[in-house]
Order: sequence, then C-alpha cells, then structure tokens
Amino acid sequence: MSEKILAINPGSTSTKLALFDGFDEKFTISIDHDIQEIKKFNKIIEQKDFRLKYIKKFLEEKNIKLTELNAVVGRGGLLKSIPGGTYKVNKKMLEDLRKAKRGEHASNLGAILAHTIANEANCPSFIVDPVVVDELDSRARLSGMPELKRRSIFHALNQKSVAREYAHEHNKKYEDITVIVAHLGGGISVGIHRDAKVIDVNNALSGEGAFSPNRSGGLAAIDLLELIHSGDFTYKELKNKLIGDGGVVAYLGTNDMREVEKRVKKGDNMAKLVLDSMIYQVSKQIGELSPVAAGKIDAIILTGGIAYSEYFTKKVKEMVDFIAPIVIYPGEEELEALASGAYRVISNKEKAKEYV
Repeated sequence: MSEKILAINPGSTSTKLALFDGFDEKFTISIDHDIQEIKKFNKIIEQKDFRLKYIKKFLEEKNIKLTELNAVVGRGGLLKSIPGGTYKVNKKMLEDLRKAKRGEHASNLGAILAHTIANEANCPSFIVDPVVVDELDSRARLSGMPELKRRSIFHALNQKSVAREYAHEHNKKYEDITVIVAHLGGGISVGIHRDAKVIDVNNALSGEGAFSPNRSGGLAAIDLLELIHSGDFTYKELKNKLIGDGGVVAYLGTNDMREVEKRVKKGDNMAKLVLDSMIYQVSKQIGELSPVAAGKIDAIILTGGIAYSEYFTKKVKEMVDFIAPIVIYPGEEELEALASGAYRVISNKEKAKEYV
C-alpha cells in the first residue's frame, strides 16, 4: 500500500524537501534561495508564496501529482511550549505562526506550507517535535529567579529521532530507555531522555550550556550585567554576541569546525585551546545530567554535524564513557524524522496530537 509523504523543512535561505513512501525515501533536495530575494521580505510569513512556487515547480519536474500524496509534514516553528509528538496542523497553530507570537524564524513556515499543499492534495498535514517541545521535570524549571522560568528550547526533532533509532536497534521501546543525547551543531543542546520524555535539557536558543560554533553559552550573570550597563554595546550588538557572533567564531573568526580542526593540525595553539575548551564544556554538561537518573544511563548519544569529527567525539568519549557507552549518529536526518512522525500517525501506530 502506497503511503506517500512530502516533508518540508524551511531554512533561512533554503527549503529542503523529501518524498517518502512509508520509510522508503524517493528523493531529497535542498532548494537554495537567493539571499537578496529573501531580504526583500520584512516578515517570515511574507515568504510563503515565494517558497510555495519553488516547491510546486520541483514537484512538477518530478511528475509528482498532489493527489498522490497521503500526508504533508512540515518543520514545527516557534509555537507555545508543547509535549513531543506529531501534531495535526490546525487553525490555532496557523494563527500563532502567522502572527509570530513567539518569534520570527524560517521554521514557522513549515506548518503553513504543509497545510497549504495538503489542502490542495486533500490529505492531512502535520508537524513533528518542534524546537519548543517541553517535557521538563518540575524540579528542572526553577532558575533561582522567579521572574525567569527555565524554558525548554532545543533540537527536539533530531534528539528524539536518534533516541528512537537507538531504542529500535536495541529491540527496545523509546519509553523503556534512558539516554543522554548531545546535539552538536551551530547550537548545542544536551538532554536526558527518560520514559519517552526529555526531562531536562539546556535552552539552546537563549544561551544555556556549553559555548558552540556561534553561541556564547552560559555566562556569569553579574559580569554580563556589568557589560550591559557599560554603554559600550547596543542591545542588538550584545544579542549578536550571545547568538550568532559568540562562541568559536568570537575567538577564531570562523564557525566552520572543519576549518578549526585544520588549524589545529597546522599547530595553531589558540584554535586547539578553543576546540578543546568546547569539548570540555560539552563533556561537563553531559556529566551534569547523569545524576538526574542516578547514573543509570543506557547510552550517551552524540549527534549533529560536529559528531562527524573523529577528534571531537574521541575526546568527549575519553571524558564521559565512564558514565555509559558512547553511540554516534552523525548529522541530522530532519526530513526523515518528519516523515517518520507523520507515518506513525497515518499507519495508526500513533495518534496525532491537537495543538490548543
């Protein structure tokens, strides 16, 4: 029986597409958009028709008729905090994304594009495990300052996907494993998964945790406050220092970790210090989560683009494999994870959730 699923993942300057028949990937493509064209739009929602045109053109070139689709799934955007799972795209979700109530991000277009195409195809539309997945243990929510509640914003789609993959490979259910997953990319998130929930994880968007290729990570609060009041930087400049121009790029002028490793091999001591320091902070962050499960961890999973680095993963393993075995799933199969979430619903293995 055919179960054709179109997966859509909008990025800042690209739209990634994949067509699956069940778990069988038929094609994948990344449509790159001219950054000058993108800059013409003041708001993310204004890009909808622009991106839709490219998606439909590509489907036509592949001779894929919309009526052949059984489901369309998009990357979830900045919605309100919700538990993990596959969600039907509904009126409330579309309204929140169009208004960008919780921030402007290209992923906000995922559900909107999926819904538009699904309407024409007369099939359901979904999102899966958006970045706002929040399953934190109540004890993990307190920050120490009542005015600032800890929030769960992380690489939920990829983290949950690799945790499920690990469970499947070990003939277990996701609900029956306890793993620590470290997503290592432009941003870094480290979460502990227990009972199919991410019960603690750093807010990777707002700066908790280890510094990353372009984010500063956790900083001493009073020192940051002094910097804010120094008058040396505008609000926008400081925000960029935290997210975008922080971390590795602030020290080395590049956020390309392959370039950093090349410098290390050529004997650049500063590059080695920065790289080893990031490894140190990631390893420490992994260790901080082990007491949450009283040290009873099935595995530590390293994923994301940096997990392709043998140097990085080897050093992390040396520091934390006393806690649990290290498993590496490099990269992030986001389109596959989206399609898998939709397939679980249309094949009646899982019930779609409702966004309210």
